Amino acid sequence: MSIVLGAIADDFTGATDLANNLVRGGMRCIQMIGVPDTALTPEQTEALKGVDAVVVALKSRSCPVDDAVTDSLAALDWLKAQGARQVFFKYCSTFDSTDRGNIGPVSDALLERLRATETARLGATQTVMVPAFPVNGRTVYQGHLFVGDRLLNDSGMEHHPLTPMGDADLVRVLSRQTPHRVGLVPRPVLARGVAATRAQLGALNDQGIRHVICDTLDEGDLEVLAEAVAEMSLVTGGSGLGQDLPAQYRRLGWLGEVTEPGRLAPASGAALVLSGSCSRATLGQVDHFLATHPGFALDSLALAKSDDHLESALAFARGKLADGGPVLVYASAEPQRVKAAQQTLGTERAGRLVEEALGTLASTLVAEGVGRLIVAGGESSGAVVSALGIRQLRIGEQIDPGVPWTQAPLPGREVPLSLALKSGNFGGEAFFTRAFEVLPTAGREDHEPS
Repeated sequence: MSIVLGAIADDFTGATDLANNLVRGGMRCIQMIGVPDTALTPEQTEALKGVDAVVVALKSRSCPVDDAVTDSLAALDWLKAQGARQVFFKYCSTFDSTDRGNIGPVSDALLERLRATETARLGATQTVMVPAFPVNGRTVYQGHLFVGDRLLNDSGMEHHPLTPMGDADLVRVLSRQTPHRVGLVPRPVLARGVAATRAQLGALNDQGIRHVICDTLDEGDLEVLAEAVAEMSLVTGGSGLGQDLPAQYRRLGWLGEVTEPGRLAPASGAALVLSGSCSRATLGQVDHFLATHPGFALDSLALAKSDDHLESALAFARGKLADGGPVLVYASAEPQRVKAAQQTLGTERAGRLVEEALGTLASTLVAEGVGRLIVAGGESSGAVVSALGIRQLRIGEQIDPGVPWTQAPLPGREVPLSLALKSGNFGGEAFFTRAFEVLPTAGREDHEPS
């Protein structure tokens, strides 16, 4: 097998976000959960046949820097062994990180490994940083990241419980994470086209600038950047860049035309939503869903006291699923409530209690017949996927920008589990209900095109 693009994502929802855009661009894509063993199982080998892109999903966004680097290098080595022509390091479109990392250290480590194993060229000595995803309101201007019409540090991300973003200047943010120089490709250069952008990158490379933040205001800017960087060994960013790279691979002769790259088997089974995200977008989605559907609120303080709270959540979900569902179990809460729980339990324990509860709910209820599952939040998605023992996902069609349906084979199930892993900030207000409406089910294969 030889794949065109090998991607390393720092969380599970970010991985499906990128994979979604690759499928929309016409690439058949598989998402691997964690770094696969060198010796693939027969099922993994079969699943990889005819695949154009593989995204390895890690939980490296907020883990210790050394662990993030070790896991990312292992993923890089595996992807290069599969023949990947280009490597993509995927992080959130809001550049979620701290002053220690992990974006800078991981990018440095990937470049060093590639430089040691490839002929020194532009792609092995420099990389671009393209977090922007204009269709979802993430843009960069003069190196400053905007969420909609607000600077990053005034968008709600300043309250993130793990990676609070208090600075919108990405050149400054990244400079605190790496000992190497950070530069910028400003919008006026992009406006002059591909040749000017390549020239700017070359000039910065000659100056020893390793990391280049790229302004991006619209889809046209992404198209310019995709053509300018398609032959780099390593690119980094959000999923926006991923939607334009497939066309460049076709231009280079690396990729042929693909029919229905996102086709999945019809889904079946009960419908469940699990939400651990506390983003503004998810809080709105929870409120919208609860207006017409049943829900149970998880409380980390109650989870800490005894198992009774989790048992109550299971009993509630079972009853509502028996009535036809879909049903929501959520730990999503306003920042003040989250902060209060963290002050009592500690940030790490409060998060772990919620993740473990969501994992238990998922594994128990899927074993009892849930076949359509939505999970909101990157850490929550990681916990659920781990609890279910999922090792790979086939990427299907888009629900909302950045969020596709996927399917995962599970032991003892004839029909794979249909699973949507939603980044906290993504999706429209009606996402939880709309997702089930557009998913083809057994006996109903007509659905709204994405």
